[in-house]
Amino acid sequence: MKHPGLLLLVKGLFLLTFFTAEGRNLPGDAAGWKAGVARVVITPKELLWMAGFAVRTHPAEGTLHDLWAKALALEDENGGQVVLVTADLLGFPKQVSDRIRNQLKTKYGLSKAQIILNSSHTHSGPVLQDALFDIYPLDAEQLAKIRRYSTTLESQIVELVGEALQKKEPVTLYAQNGVTRFQVNRRNNNAALLHRLPELKGPNDYAVPVIKVLNARGQLKAMAFGYSCHPTVLNLYKWSGDYAGFAQMELEKANPGVTALFFQSAGADQNALPRNTIPLAQQYGRELAAAVERVLAEEMRPLSARLATAYAEVDLAFAKAPTEADLLAVTKGDVVYHTRWAERMLAQLKRNEPFPKSYPYPVQIWQLGDQPLISLGGEVVVEYAIKLKQIFGPNTFVAGYSNDVMAYIPSATVLREGGYEGESSQMVYGLPGIWASTIEATILSEVIKLAREIGLPTP
Repeated sequence: MKHPGLLLLVKGLFLLTFFTAEGRNLPGDAAGWKAGVARVVITPKELLWMAGFAVRTHPAEGTLHDLWAKALALEDENGGQVVLVTADLLGFPKQVSDRIRNQLKTKYGLSKAQIILNSSHTHSGPVLQDALFDIYPLDAEQLAKIRRYSTTLESQIVELVGEALQKKEPVTLYAQNGVTRFQVNRRNNNAALLHRLPELKGPNDYAVPVIKVLNARGQLKAMAFGYSCHPTVLNLYKWSGDYAGFAQMELEKANPGVTALFFQSAGADQNALPRNTIPLAQQYGRELAAAVERVLAEEMRPLSARLATAYAEVDLAFAKAPTEADLLAVTKGDVVYHTRWAERMLAQLKRNEPFPKSYPYPVQIWQLGDQPLISLGGEVVVEYAIKLKQIFGPNTFVAGYSNDVMAYIPSATVLREGGYEGESSQMVYGLPGIWASTIEATILSEVIKLAREIGLPTP
C-alpha cells in the first residue's frame, strides 16, 4: 500500500540534503570544478623590522595574532589550473615574486598567467628582501634576518601551492558581490576632522567580492573574499593581519574547518577610519566578515567549470629622470627617508648608471566561468576598480597588490593632483621618479587587450 504523505516526506528530506545553509545552491549547479586549499603560518620567528609605517623606530616586539599564507587551487573540466595565493604581507616585491613563480613553473608547470600572489597589505607584517630600500635604518644584522625570512617565505609559498594542488577534490563554485562601508577616501577627507564631517567625499568602491567553494557533499570548503581598503588600523609593534586578519579569523571561527582567504583590491587611497586601536580593527573585521556571511547565505551565481587566463607585463613609463639639482634639493629637506633616497640616487648618478625609463608592470585576467577576476600590480587607487567595472560590468572582481608591489599606481586624476599617492610615494619604493601621464591609459588598454585574447566580453 502506498503512503503519499511518507513519500512526500522522503522526497523533501532528499532535496534538503542537497541544499546548503551557506548559500541555498544545489551542489550540481556548476559541476566539473576541482579545488584544493592549504595554509601555513608565516609569522617571523625573529623580531624583524615591520613594513609599512616610516615612523616606526625599531623592530617588532611580539605577535598579536599569527600571519598566514593561504592557497586556493582550482581546476576546470578540461584540466586547466590556477592558484590564488593570499598572504598577510605588505606586498610581494618583484624579485621575491619572480623567484617564487619561477619555482612554481619548474615544479608544477604553472605559468605566470596561472598564479596570483596577492598581499593583504597589512602594515603589521615584516619587511621583505629587495623592498623599501630607503625607509628604514637597517643595519647588517637586520638585513641578514630579512634575507633569512624572505628565503624561508619563498620556500613556504612554493610548498603551500604544491599542497593545495595535491588536495584537489570535486567542488562547485559560486560568486557574488556583497557590500560594507567602513572604507574612507583618505585623499578627500581629513581623518582628524572625520567626526565633524557631515558627509564623506571622493570615489569609493564598497564591493565585497566573494567566491564560494562547496565540496561534493554541498558543504562549505573555502571562501575567497576581497575589499578595497588599507589595513592600517593598527600601528603597534606586534605582528598581525590587521582588520583583514580579524575578518578571516571571524569567518573561520564561524565555519570550523573552512579556509577563508582575503585578497586586497584597489585600496591604495582608502583607509578604515577612525583607527589606531585593536577594538576598531576587530570591529572592521567583524563588519567585513558579516558582509561575506550574508553573501554566502543568499543565492550566488554558479560558475561553469571553464577557465581562461592571460598575463602580460607592460612597460609603464616614468615622466622624467631626476637631475642632480633636483636630488640635492631633496637632501636639504627634513624627511629622513627622502634624504636617503636622494643620496642613493646621487650615488647612482656619480657611477654613471642610467635611471630606468620604464617599469615592467604585471596585468592579469582570470575568467572563472562567467566571472572576471582582474589582478593588477602595485598599490592601485580605487578609480581603477571603478573604471574596470564600467568596462567589464559591475560583477567584475578586481585585485590590486598582486604579483609585484613596486609603487603606488595613481589614476590620471590622482597623478595630476599629486600628493602622496600621485608623487612622493615613489621615493618610498625607491623608484627614480613619478609615472608618466599615460599610466592609466596604458594599464586599461592592456587589460582590454588581454580580455580580447581570452574572449572576455566588454558590455
